[in-house]
Amino acid sequence: MGYVSTNDFKTGLTLEIDSALMQVIEFLHVKPGKGAAFVRSKLRNVLTGQVVEKTFRAGEKLETAHLDRSDMSYLYNDGTEYTFMDTNTFEQITIPASMIGDNGIKYLKENMICMIVRHNDKVVMVDIPSHVELEVVDTPPNDKGNTAQGGSKPATLETGATVQVPFFVVNGTIIRVDTRNNSYLDRVN
Repeated sequence: MGYVSTNDFKTGLTLEIDSALMQVIEFLHVKPGKGAAFVRSKLRNVLTGQVVEKTFRAGEKLETAHLDRSDMSYLYNDGTEYTFMDTNTFEQITIPASMIGDNGIKYLKENMICMIVRHNDKVVMVDIPSHVELEVVDTPPNDKGNTAQGGSKPATLETGATVQVPFFVVNGTIIRVDTRNNSYLDRVN
């Protein structure tokens, strides 16, 4: 196990605090006119997703969590568990839907490479790609004259996800979507 000073905090750093895995999502070094300096932080529990605010003394040492990351290819699901395969060793693992989350599940496509994060050989997080390319399978037809001006319409993608797209997007179009905020980015040629 390693240790890190609060002076060396960075976004994404994973710590082990009170037997929980906590990831730094925001921090601020504060040096008041009187009294000792401190670090105000926002931490996300890796397993539950709960965000907490915590204050540490400047220079305080905290235990870092050792996380193993590996790229795995999504194979299939049975509705409650999702099967992934390590592309190097061909090892297969099943992960419950709750660990992937509803937002991740709606973008999963066969053979998509995802980052599987383990702590002490237990899967603690599944990171799907931040941008995915998917085909539009159902979107209303364009209204005449509505193709050039701003505005949007709903589109259902091949995985079942629904996003807002510009009026010029039609069925069969491959689009790039930001999975972090469910937004249309652009068409893929």
